[in-house]
Amino acid sequence: MNTFHKKLTALRHAFHRDPELGFQELKTKAVVADHLRGLGLDVHVSAGVVGVLRAGHGNRAIGLRADMDALPILETSTHDYVSNTPGVMHACGHDGHMTMLLGAAETLAKNPDFDGTVVFIFQPNEEHGLGARAMIDAGLLETFPIDEVYAIHNLPGAPVGQISTRVGQVCASESLFEIEISGQGGHASMPHVGVDAITVGSEMVQALQAIVSRKLAPGAGAVVSVTEFLTDGQRNVLPGHATLKGDARARLPQDRLDIERFMRQIVDGIAAAHGVTAKVQFVTEFIETINARDPVDAVVRAANAMGLEVIGDRDAMSFSEDFAHFCAAVPGCFLLLGNGENGPHGQPLHAADYDFNDALLPIGAAFWAQLVRDRLPTRETLL
Repeated sequence: MNTFHKKLTALRHAFHRDPELGFQELKTKAVVADHLRGLGLDVHVSAGVVGVLRAGHGNRAIGLRADMDALPILETSTHDYVSNTPGVMHACGHDGHMTMLLGAAETLAKNPDFDGTVVFIFQPNEEHGLGARAMIDAGLLETFPIDEVYAIHNLPGAPVGQISTRVGQVCASESLFEIEISGQGGHASMPHVGVDAITVGSEMVQALQAIVSRKLAPGAGAVVSVTEFLTDGQRNVLPGHATLKGDARARLPQDRLDIERFMRQIVDGIAAAHGVTAKVQFVTEFIETINARDPVDAVVRAANAMGLEVIGDRDAMSFSEDFAHFCAAVPGCFLLLGNGENGPHGQPLHAADYDFNDALLPIGAAFWAQLVRDRLPTRETLL
């Protein structure tokens, strides 16, 4: 392990020991900002942290994003840099994402052999789908206009250093729904006197599954899951009120809109049939992440130039990603970087014993630097 790799590893372990939840990343932001200032970048701190590095006279600018927040999970790892905050851990690798981007900033600041502007974006609260929107709403893209934007996410179970991405939809949307049913409770021995909210809710749970199986095209990849069924019933009391909560995923914006429309139709119809009232709340936390062709092609070229294993047309992922809001604003590419297949590096994201693979730190930093040099070439490079 060379000096640079050791330095990045120590930084990543420091982030891992001191995790912070979304919109609470105060220490994390301070460390990131100080590191960028030490490299000579123009640094701006608000909801997140932005570092700007300019070289040459080019007008083009690209954005590189890393997420900063941790998760409310009690870590069960046994390594010597476990979380110092019980119940909070970097179980998704955001500690590694930050470190790779800081490594790229150091590489490029020491050797600014590109022509244009790089905007290093360190985003808060990715896990709840709120951080990207907060930075955009605060004027990020007006203050630091960029022509395209990129983000890396590690992928447990994939070979170390393998890069994969795709044109078009790469991550699903996530929408949370809540259905409130108001019937008429009563004695368990006399169900005919009232309207049992459990019976109505159960009928809705079953009918909602027909959205995917009968309302959307086969292979749409949508999911509608009821995850909570809450009532005010007791041992011998039929409930008059029930609440259904759940999660819906979609690969395409139109499917997401159709899921909401069909859900409202089903709930209204069943409620009317039973003479009860029902209300539906449907809130989209994450929109679909849609990759643009030119940035995807750029990622594939940069990875090939480094000799990395590349999959340029991988299957879309079922998880959701807050980076979607950046891709909706400017052409972008979300790419996956293999975290390893064994041990803590192969454990699923959000697992209590997952760990980011330190072997990726120099690979990710070098990839970012390669991409910048490819997308913002100097005149000498073009010649």
